[in-house]
Amino acid sequence: MKSQPVIKEISTAAFTATLYFDFFNKRLRIDEYRGNVEELIGAIRNIVQEERFTKVIFHSRPEHWQQLLSQGFELEAIFSGFFNGTDNYTMAFYTDDARRTSNVWMKENEILARVIIKGKQPETKTAPSHYHFRKATLSDSSNLANLYGSVFKVYPTPMDHEEYVKKVMNGGTIFYIVECNNEIVSAASADINKQFNHAELTDCATLSEHRKYGLMKKLLIKLEDELRKEKIYCSFSIARALSFGMNAAFYQLDYTYRGRLTNNCYIYEKLEDMNVWVKDLSKKYQ
Repeated sequence: MKSQPVIKEISTAAFTATLYFDFFNKRLRIDEYRGNVEELIGAIRNIVQEERFTKVIFHSRPEHWQQLLSQGFELEAIFSGFFNGTDNYTMAFYTDDARRTSNVWMKENEILARVIIKGKQPETKTAPSHYHFRKATLSDSSNLANLYGSVFKVYPTPMDHEEYVKKVMNGGTIFYIVECNNEIVSAASADINKQFNHAELTDCATLSEHRKYGLMKKLLIKLEDELRKEKIYCSFSIARALSFGMNAAFYQLDYTYRGRLTNNCYIYEKLEDMNVWVKDLSKKYQ
């Protein structure tokens, strides 16, 4: 079983913060904070040394990113509207040269250029009638776990475990699925944050033999509709930078590229760079 992530609150007289300990991906993420940023950074450095994390991700408010820059952090992406309409300047700090170095950056730039050059084209693919789209329920958790286990050899979270799928569904994450002959062949989710009113479109998976009908784009549109019903207008996704198909899908759906997270997580077989895509759902109805 993969090491489960842990959320911890740390607090002193000078600051308070919510930290996400991601042991599997060897990284620490600062999700929320108040108070003295410099003292918080000092505490973070101690935690990183103790836990031997190789990457720190700091979700910074606009007024603090330059302060983090002066402490050795790098700006990797900007999530527009992340904090109830305020931008999140995602800063990163590395403790290992190998973690900081990407050997495929130029290839990923070429893929991004191809995505943009292709342009935004109207939807023309129609899924055959034997594909059935619906919102997932808890009873689908076992079959969802089987799908993720089939598609991904390695994944940042243990989505191939039924109990973990149930846990995230009970936590408010919405899943949409596509069935063919009573088998789940494609799925995606919207991980909703009610505190900051944003959602991450994630857990995108389609069995290889069903990838020619544009099922994923259709799933993402349905999830966007669910988010609008919940009055969630900041939608974002973190896509494998090496995947032309997923990056093209978000670009086609009017998401804006907002940066790349170096060696961000283990997915498929190794640590991979991830592209950040963001969309304001209040501006255009797909």
